[in-house]
Amino acid sequence: MTKNNKQLFILIGMFITSFALWNTIIIYPIKIFVVMLHEISHGLMAELVGGDIIKIEIDPRIGGSCTSTRPPGFMPSFLIASAGYLGSLLWGVLIFLIAARTNYERYLSAFIGIGSLIITYYVIKSGELFGIIFCACFSIFMLVAAKFLPLVFHDYFLKFIGLTSCLYVILDIKSDLISRSNIGSDADVISQITGIPSIAIGITWLVIALIIVYFMLKNSTLLFKN
Repeated sequence: MTKNNKQLFILIGMFITSFALWNTIIIYPIKIFVVMLHEISHGLMAELVGGDIIKIEIDPRIGGSCTSTRPPGFMPSFLIASAGYLGSLLWGVLIFLIAARTNYERYLSAFIGIGSLIITYYVIKSGELFGIIFCACFSIFMLVAAKFLPLVFHDYFLKFIGLTSCLYVILDIKSDLISRSNIGSDADVISQITGIPSIAIGITWLVIALIIVYFMLKNSTLLFKN
C-alpha cells in the first residue's frame, strides 16, 4: 500500500467513524467544541471591529450565544453575524491542516487548551453551569494531554476533531439555515441587516463551506507529513 493510499484510508476511516458515532456521547463533546468555536468567532470579530465580548453561553442542547458590544453601522453588524459558521469552519480546517502538515500538534493542543480557558472566562460571566463545567474540563484535558500524551495521540486526535468540526458545521448550516429558516439563526440576523432572504444566505454559506472542505480534502494526502 502506498503512503498516499494509506492516508486516504485514514481520512475515509475518520469520516466513517464520525458518521457511525454521530449521535453518540463520543461525538457530542466535539459538537460542543464546535459551538465554542462558533461563539468565540463571533466574539473575536466583535473585538476586531471595535466592540467587546460581554459573555458567552454554551447550551447542552448543542447551541450557544455570544453577547457583545459593537460599533453602530452596517458593516460591523454584518461581519459579526457572519463570523460564526464560517469562523468555526475555518478553525476546523486550520486544526486539521496544522496536524496534517506540521510537527506542532502538541503546541496546537496546548493552544486549544489555553483558548478554551479564555472562552471559559466569558462563559463564567454568563453564569451558565453546563458551559462553565464543559469548557473548564475541556481546557484541562487539552493542557494535560499536551503535557503527557504521546505525539501520535495529538496527530490523530487533532485531525479527527478538525475533520469532524468541518463536517458538523456543514450539517449545522444545512439544518439551521436551510431546512429550518427563520429560527433566529445568524442567517436570519444577516437577512434583517441586508434584506436578503435567510435561506439564500444559508445556501451561500453552505456552498462556500463545501468548496473549502472539498479543497482541503482534495489536497489532504499531499499535506500529510513525510
